[in-house]
Amino acid sequence: MSKIFEGVVVSLAMQKTAVVKVTHITAHPIYKRIIKKEKRLKADTAGLTLLVGDRVKIGQTKPISKDKHFKVLEVLKK
Repeated sequence: MSKIFEGVVVSLAMQKTAVVKVTHITAHPIYKRIIKKEKRLKADTAGLTLLVGDRVKIGQTKPISKDKHFKVLEVLKK
């Protein structure tokens, strides 16, 4: 797995899928002000029991569906 991110589970409405919000902090290219960027990624739960608000580690895999390209590797904090 090439890309590994940490994020927070924000939705569990789908079967076998969790929506994970990943926050990335970067500096603005011109103004150098710190910016928080957020991305919502769909990840395969692979039989794990998750709750909304759990902190998880997700890793990139081959495409599982049209827009699901990540898998939950481990639960960091309940």
